[in-house]
Amino acid sequence: MDTIIDIKNLAKQFDSLIAVDNISFQVKKGEVLGFLGPNGAGKSTTMKMITGFLSPTSGTVTIDGFDIVQNPLVVKQKIGYLPEGAPAYPDMTPASFLDFIAQIRGLNGKEKSHRIADTITRVNLETVLYQPIETLSKGFKRRVGLAQAILHDPEVLILDEPTDGLDPNQKFEVRNLIKNMAQEKVIILSTHILEEVHAVCNRAIIIADGKILADGTPAELEEKSKYHNAVTISMQAEANQADSIRQALLKLPNVHKLDTLIETSSFLSYQVFPKKNQSIVAEISQQARKKQWKVEELHVERGRLDEVFRSVTTGVA
Repeated sequence: MDTIIDIKNLAKQFDSLIAVDNISFQVKKGEVLGFLGPNGAGKSTTMKMITGFLSPTSGTVTIDGFDIVQNPLVVKQKIGYLPEGAPAYPDMTPASFLDFIAQIRGLNGKEKSHRIADTITRVNLETVLYQPIETLSKGFKRRVGLAQAILHDPEVLILDEPTDGLDPNQKFEVRNLIKNMAQEKVIILSTHILEEVHAVCNRAIIIADGKILADGTPAELEEKSKYHNAVTISMQAEANQADSIRQALLKLPNVHKLDTLIETSSFLSYQVFPKKNQSIVAEISQQARKKQWKVEELHVERGRLDEVFRSVTTGVA
């Protein structure tokens, strides 16, 4: 895959506040990069520097080989940007706004008509095309903002909270749209919604206090979770059997600890944690067969992204 976005030693300082602190990363064609972090982490500031809305204090941003500071117009032609809040002219209708954006982007004639019509269909704006934007719901305003970002079919999409304010059906539609566009583009999206990372991203960066703290695929980040390869085992049991079952599980060579989820006279459920994230499901299953436990559930966790996020950004698991 070709590297399209190349960020080196990027920093932004506002007086004494260091908003972005010397970060470097690359994004390749076909990648959907989720940019995660708590409020004030530096996500939006980074996006504004990538798109040329803010000048960096130091460092460089290049898009497809062009420096954003030295070649701002060339770079901005390659980028579609949905900023935080999706600002638009409130007295315009979506139809007039998209026509205005198309003209700014240099589209005309049949190409302009085709791009506008295709974009309206993609983001489902047909029902509100001729209403003033100021009268639209937050969700429709967000969709108008997304429409202007994708109107010129850019190589790079920078989306700041793209599903903010959308209902579950609208979120599903936007996520599908992002996935369908992903193969031929570079997409960076910031989000507070961790399920969105699983839904559309093939890579995620966690940032806090302006620094990159983690970078990897969702699966790689989940491997950092204390729940990675933890096993939940649930079974029917007889009275006074709980202690012997707990001890049998804890004696397994690669078991680190055990949490009791349910413990009654007829039913037991435990979450069993491995040493150093090793796979323990086989030895637990073997022990269950050997002891003839009446197992109803045996479930392996892949890890919890929310727990990784908390531990990475606060230092507390």
